[in-house]
Amino acid sequence: MRPAGPVFCHMNNFFAKVRLVFKDRGLRRRIFFVLGALVVFRVMAAIPVPGVDSLSLQQFFNSNQFFGLINLFSGGGLDNVSIVMLGVGPYITASIIMQLLTMVSAKLKSMYQEEGEAGRKRFAQYSRLLTIPLAVIQSFAFLGLLQRQGVVVGLSPFDMAVNIIVITAGSMLLMWVGELISEFGIGNGVSLIIFAGIVASLPSSLSQIIFSFTPDQLPLYLAFLFAAVLITLGVVVVTEAERPIPITYAKRVRGNRVYGGISTYLPLRVNQAGVIPIIFALSLLLFPQMIFNFLSNVNNTVLQAVSRFIFDFINNPWLFATFYFILVFLFTYFYTAVTFDPDTISKNLQKSGAFIPGVRPGQSTALYIGKVLTRLTLVGAIFLGLIAVIPLIMRAVTGIQSLAIGGTGLLIAVSVVLDLMKKIEAQISMREY
Repeated sequence: MRPAGPVFCHMNNFFAKVRLVFKDRGLRRRIFFVLGALVVFRVMAAIPVPGVDSLSLQQFFNSNQFFGLINLFSGGGLDNVSIVMLGVGPYITASIIMQLLTMVSAKLKSMYQEEGEAGRKRFAQYSRLLTIPLAVIQSFAFLGLLQRQGVVVGLSPFDMAVNIIVITAGSMLLMWVGELISEFGIGNGVSLIIFAGIVASLPSSLSQIIFSFTPDQLPLYLAFLFAAVLITLGVVVVTEAERPIPITYAKRVRGNRVYGGISTYLPLRVNQAGVIPIIFALSLLLFPQMIFNFLSNVNNTVLQAVSRFIFDFINNPWLFATFYFILVFLFTYFYTAVTFDPDTISKNLQKSGAFIPGVRPGQSTALYIGKVLTRLTLVGAIFLGLIAVIPLIMRAVTGIQSLAIGGTGLLIAVSVVLDLMKKIEAQISMREY
């Protein structure tokens, strides 16, 4: 009896694609390269810097939600103060600063959008150079704070300088590993490194939830499980949703042959930016908190008071959730505007003899595409912002500290897996053709 129904068809397609992945030598090599690079990252994340008190470190992380989020964002390298404790955070912060500068500098905008591959390589090089001073500042701030908390002990000025150099070098090495994954592997290397840190922290997080479980918390855990399923479903639906714009190619006669005249469509995704707005928003939220947390422990009384007031103000759960939503919303629009240019699409369509039915070629086409994209991005930005803050709201209501980290990690993990699956399918399609 033959299996029927869409479920069996999808399962058959899935297993067929898995077989194609492992049969193709080039694709198999790319996947193993990604796995090898992630193993190297996890090995580096297990090497601590000198002078770490393991017991004090565990107590510090158990009592500090803020550093739990930073640990998640760093890819899991901070929980044992490893040589890659900063993760890819400095590189992401540098990328945010550079992309923000494209909004105020015509030269940088031209370099990133109009100069082609050579311009993007120069732009990426500037981001790498900016990563170095950011990594030095962040490593100094982290080590100083952890030293005052008793987590890192017995550091002389020379030892502090050596540790800063080692941590900065570790961050640059991890940035290089991420770029190698993007070039020789499959998927976005930075996102995959963060994903690897999330997956690596799952056993300890699950064991902590299981050991701290009490029967009266069962409704809360069921509510969190229900929210996790909704987040997963919502991210999948919004990431896959698209708005097709019909495109028609004009008929052209050359000799005795007629070219064109076919109709197709231009797919505009509801969430054009993917997981990047979440990573950008977390980076921008956590960086000032880290700075003010460090300044609150300096010897100056006035600076201590001001820094603690600002840190407590920013760290308010409801205020944090509000800022998080706003930043995710704005970064969704910002990243979409940087990566998707309606004017360029309009020019390319006009050059190839294509047009949107009922819309004049040129500037009118660019305005039409921009209008449609703005409406789509509004839906995607609101949905992505709501999905991002739901775990934070649940944490504020229930008081369970792991919910916010779990929700943010789930959101990033689902988006990264979807992106990776699309990249693998694209590679399979190329090889089939």
